[in-house]
Amino acid sequence: MKNQTTVVEFIILGLSNNHHGNIILSVVLLDVFLLTVTGNLIIVTLHLVDHRLQTPMYFFLRNFAVLEICFTCVITPRFLYSLLTERKSISLPGCFLQLLLVFFLGASMFCHGAVMSFDRYMAICHPLRYGTIMNGRVCFQLVLSCWVMSFLIMVPPTFMVVLLPFCGPNVINHFYCDTAVLLQLSCVDTGHLEVMIFFSATVILLGTLTVTIVSYSCIISTIMRIPSTTGRKKAFSTCSAHLLVVVILYSSSTFRYLRPGQRGVQDFDKVVSFLYCVVAPLFNPYIYALRNEQMKEALKDACGRVSKCLRFS
Repeated sequence: MKNQTTVVEFIILGLSNNHHGNIILSVVLLDVFLLTVTGNLIIVTLHLVDHRLQTPMYFFLRNFAVLEICFTCVITPRFLYSLLTERKSISLPGCFLQLLLVFFLGASMFCHGAVMSFDRYMAICHPLRYGTIMNGRVCFQLVLSCWVMSFLIMVPPTFMVVLLPFCGPNVINHFYCDTAVLLQLSCVDTGHLEVMIFFSATVILLGTLTVTIVSYSCIISTIMRIPSTTGRKKAFSTCSAHLLVVVILYSSSTFRYLRPGQRGVQDFDKVVSFLYCVVAPLFNPYIYALRNEQMKEALKDACGRVSKCLRFS
């Protein structure tokens, strides 16, 4: 029989119980957090101030950067706080808010990634019609559809997890509030919710992955027809970097959420979650944007203007 005392807070164990290991992890995590936020803030700022970046590709990159900043700020600061203070408790409202935001923002990131893949497909495979099709209104509608679709698919089943009764124990074997652990801790049968969450994750992950694979397959097919060897190498270099992020993000997320029986978390699951919650957001701004020549030029010019202002101030 489970203790029927109502839970008022959860205890988040984190990745490790080793004190010295947690100190090292906190330093690494702080560096990764600052690099991730800084890289994405640079993308947002450059897009707003540089007229050369007022194109659909950079519009989508800016929105993706804003998403990554929000997603990272939902998970990493709370994780850092628990590592530095060794206070592992989190209130029920705090845990439930983190849960809702993680799944909503995470789903939005996958949808935005698929839209970015489609945008690259249009630009490379249909360059003559690209400007006409991907106009400002269409770009806005695509971004809005990402937010709306993510909300409609992921928030309802996640909100149902929030409404579950929790009677104890209250220990979360993870570094953030995740559905798999909360389903295990609930004192009622959660079989129907497991099916709903599995179905929602399948729609988001496999749906966006299909769009991404089809888009990049067409892009690679078009690249193969480029007569210049140098042009092919440059295009393949860009695509391979993008596909590396796609592989890391989708392989870890698919392993974590597209498995039958979403109850409980093993230590390896926490490592997999760390990949798509912390590692992938670090790589995305540098691979998707800051390696781009136009973005480099815009950054160089912005640094030059700032330097000139500082000299005359």
